[in-house]
Amino acid sequence: MKLKQTIILLCLAVFMVADVSAQELKFPSLDPSPMDAAHYPRRAAFKNYLSENDPDRTQKIKVLYCRPNKKGRVIFGDLVPYGKTWRLGANEATEVTFFSPVEIGGTVIDAGTYMMNADIYQNQWIVRISTERFVAGTADLDPSKIIASATAPVTSVPASREEFTIGFQKIDDGNVNMIFEWDNTRATMPINLNPVMLADADKSPMDLVQYPVNSRFQNFRKPVEEPQVRVVYSRPQKNGRDVWGGMKKVGDMWRVGANETTVVTFFQDVTIGGKKVRKGQYGLFAKINDGSWDFIIHTNVQSWGQPNHDEKDNVVTVNAKTMKTPSTVEAMTILLEKNGDNAIDLIVAFDDLMAKLPITLK
Repeated sequence: MKLKQTIILLCLAVFMVADVSAQELKFPSLDPSPMDAAHYPRRAAFKNYLSENDPDRTQKIKVLYCRPNKKGRVIFGDLVPYGKTWRLGANEATEVTFFSPVEIGGTVIDAGTYMMNADIYQNQWIVRISTERFVAGTADLDPSKIIASATAPVTSVPASREEFTIGFQKIDDGNVNMIFEWDNTRATMPINLNPVMLADADKSPMDLVQYPVNSRFQNFRKPVEEPQVRVVYSRPQKNGRDVWGGMKKVGDMWRVGANETTVVTFFQDVTIGGKKVRKGQYGLFAKINDGSWDFIIHTNVQSWGQPNHDEKDNVVTVNAKTMKTPSTVEAMTILLEKNGDNAIDLIVAFDDLMAKLPITLK
């Protein structure tokens, strides 16, 4: 009986604590500048209602912002002073998410979520995109986080808009205007949805080697020498790093270069490791062993290195002993060197090691 009474008292105590905690909770009322979202395309917000082939299913831009009300006040030049930075709304900083790269003000912006604000002037706004996030207002912002800015020309609209609003105006399939409107003022910022994407110079530049070497210059050479083997590869550089045992360890599979898979083209049938390999394009890998490499000729040419490689694509594997290079090879190098009648060596060298893959020509 005492045990039963104890359990009841414990349950009552837990209930009373829970009740006290609930009484202490305070739920906020509706914010006078409620949060809202603007989507482009607008119908992308209702993706679950759209058919699979509806082009508006693909969302491109979303803006999350708070919407202050006019309430009879003079907005621009007073509540929002000219020459000052405005958060483009109220409360937290306005966020914009680009679901694919865009171009704003001549700058390509990668897909991602960013902060937006603007310097307000009577005839134009300077809209800024920043990687700084989770801030309120515009105090103590980090200018180094600004990645793009654009001019948004200002026009007057006849009907006064009570709530600050952000929306979009489609120009064509590749261009859209982001519209900011409040009171009788509208600012328009152009966005290019299909920016030109140009890569910077690669740290492991691509190169090629061809045999015979003069077959690369047929317009300069008479009689013409027909190509027999060509290798296109990217050249990683040592840059003070420990290559063997550091960058590449025993047991590693190596793409024999960097970036995309190294491609070897045989312009005629060849023999490698005693096996006939038909003319065509092949990938080149090497498994790193202690004192040797296993060169692998495979058919998975359209690949970015060795991840997810399927061994069923391997054509031939040849073990080659490694040797010391005469001097340090700063940029990984491939050579095609003659080695007797109808035979060449494909030589790979990097840092202080090299290995040779013998190839017999037809």
